[in-house]
Amino acid sequence: MPASSPSIINSSMFILMGFRGLEQYYPWFSVPFSLIYAVVFLGNCLVLHVIRTEPSLHEPMFYFLAMLALTDLCMALSTVHTVLGILWGLGQEIGLDACIAQTFFVHGLSCMESGVLLAMAFDRFIAICNPLRYTSILTNSRVIYFIVTILMRSALSILPGIIRLKLFRYCRPHILSHSFCLHQDLLRLACSDIRFNSFYALALVICTLLLDAVLILISYVFILHTVLAIASRKERLKSLQTCVSHICAVLVFYIPIIGLTMVHRFGKHLSPLVHVLMGNIYVLFPPLMNPIIYSVKTQQIRSRMKKWFSLKM
Repeated sequence: MPASSPSIINSSMFILMGFRGLEQYYPWFSVPFSLIYAVVFLGNCLVLHVIRTEPSLHEPMFYFLAMLALTDLCMALSTVHTVLGILWGLGQEIGLDACIAQTFFVHGLSCMESGVLLAMAFDRFIAICNPLRYTSILTNSRVIYFIVTILMRSALSILPGIIRLKLFRYCRPHILSHSFCLHQDLLRLACSDIRFNSFYALALVICTLLLDAVLILISYVFILHTVLAIASRKERLKSLQTCVSHICAVLVFYIPIIGLTMVHRFGKHLSPLVHVLMGNIYVLFPPLMNPIIYSVKTQQIRSRMKKWFSLKM
């Protein structure tokens, strides 16, 4: 149907364009995307299962890791139905309410993952810089407080912009450029005053993602200062090795966000396909890589998985 068709403009349905121009390759694209989603689901569920069933992993570091895995799992669940629906030829339409809900979960879960990574940085900071007080500082009640705070911050900070999306009048053709709904994509279709949403989105990025990144960086400055003061080279390496998984998870999360932001801000001349690919990397790369990173780099998780699989053989 043409983009200027009145039936699209006046409808409450939106069209997700997906990988525009590559429709003939969708059956081939569906194979790697299906495998990626399968690995995301299995990998994060396995991490959650290992942490839940192994009493020795019931400590703050692994509680935060479990929340990270749950966040990644929810991120994949929030987009799987539209991405694979397009690739499998099941339809490209999505209702306004469903689109706004998907926008809420995608952006809210990104904010939540940033908060979890900050909490994990704090955990590493206490473990290395103040190890004797680790158990007295990171008690179960404080861990629960951190988790509840992260959840509340993510939900409440996203809501004002999301609520306004529902109130907007969408008089432009209801064509969304991605394979799932994003806040900035919906704003382009609105004929209402979007200045609040634009400024609020920028302020939200600065006050959550950017602030979290700065605090994570500061925590590692203190960690590095403490580690370098350790006389034994072996002990220095041992301390730093406990941070490798978290550093990798931070890079895996922030690099796609920076890439997507740069593409949206300065990549107007780029092919729409680049925007769509960056959007999918943004939502799929961290959930795909985090279980692999923590399974390979975290000795406790790795040994428990080996033990679990050996019992199943």
